[in-house]
Amino acid sequence: MDNFEKHIRENRAAFDDHKADRAKLWANIEAELAPSKPKTVPLWKSPILRIAASVLIILGVSGLIGLSFLNGSTEENSFVSKELQDIDMHYKGLVAYQVQLVQKNEQLSEADKAEFLSFMDELDAEYDTLKLEMQNNLDNELVLEAIVSNYRKRIELIEKLLHQLNESKLKDDDYGYTL
Repeated sequence: MDNFEKHIRENRAAFDDHKADRAKLWANIEAELAPSKPKTVPLWKSPILRIAASVLIILGVSGLIGLSFLNGSTEENSFVSKELQDIDMHYKGLVAYQVQLVQKNEQLSEADKAEFLSFMDELDAEYDTLKLEMQNNLDNELVLEAIVSNYRKRIELIEKLLHQLNESKLKDDDYGYTL
């Protein structure tokens, strides 16, 4: 044993004389705490913030999962949309050109032009309905076929009208040269 331990054992009774006054000790501790700043809880330890962060994490994860499921169907829709864009680009140009030919044709009266264009507007309304059905993802192949059929009807009508106008023009020209 070393000297320090020996000294403590020999004078043990002297150490037991002084007992700590707990009330006085606690009063000193409180006095030191009172003038200091009020107790602050770090923001990241706040229970409300923890709950809000948990909710945000759950919403974020569920959103990502939902988007991943939607991407599977979006790839198919993007293919259909691309196909629809290609169809629109091809046929819209043809229809627009032929409608201009009808509008510029001097053999048609304004009433005939208006009647023809109103029929074309009906086909446009049918086309818009088909596009809505396409967005609702209703049997895309059938809807695409119906859209192409709609464009073909428009072109066929315009071609028939222009053909009739050309035939009547030829007949009028033939009468002018008859001797």
